[in-house]
Amino acid sequence: MISILSVASLAQESGYGAHNDPNAHMNAAPFENLAANFESPDRADWQKPDVAIAALGDLAGKTVVDIGSGTGYFSFKLVAAGADVICVDVDERFLGFIEEKRDRLGLADRMELRHVPYNSANLSAEEADIVLIVDTYHHIENREKYFSAVRAGIKPGGKLVVIDFEKRELPVGPPVNMKLDAKTVVDELRAAGYQNIEVNHELLPYQFMIFAS
Repeated sequence: MISILSVASLAQESGYGAHNDPNAHMNAAPFENLAANFESPDRADWQKPDVAIAALGDLAGKTVVDIGSGTGYFSFKLVAAGADVICVDVDERFLGFIEEKRDRLGLADRMELRHVPYNSANLSAEEADIVLIVDTYHHIENREKYFSAVRAGIKPGGKLVVIDFEKRELPVGPPVNMKLDAKTVVDELRAAGYQNIEVNHELLPYQFMIFAS
């Protein structure tokens, strides 16, 4: 049975949400509680990380940027699937959490940690095969500019993948008024210069996946 995790924990995958007024309460939440919620075994029941990662295709030898990496919930699974991962987050606490686990598992050569400002993912030109952003897109400000810059960081033939909550009442995730519907995301990505965009509403129970290049 899917447990109903707190709105605070599911409204964001990382520290990005704390930058916006609707999530100011995140600053008051103990980090240990946030990390425990992000890493909850129950999360797999609705997030379906294995399904989402399988949809990315063969990751062997690929470089994946995980924007809003949080505790590395997806990052470590991406490494297990064969990718080298750049973990991007605005919150050094989350990066510290990943660093401790990464080093303990001997994965320092497979995972780069990158502390970034709120307004940029700080990607170098054409350094990523895939840029993945999970449960975080709706927190980004000035998204057209932000994702235009992200597009420049994607290699030819690569793609941006957005996973976020459907804009309706759900047992998990942020309040409806904080969500964006898939059409809005598609329109914003087109404005940012992405031309080939596919939307999938079927793979995940509560979320859409958007593939853009």
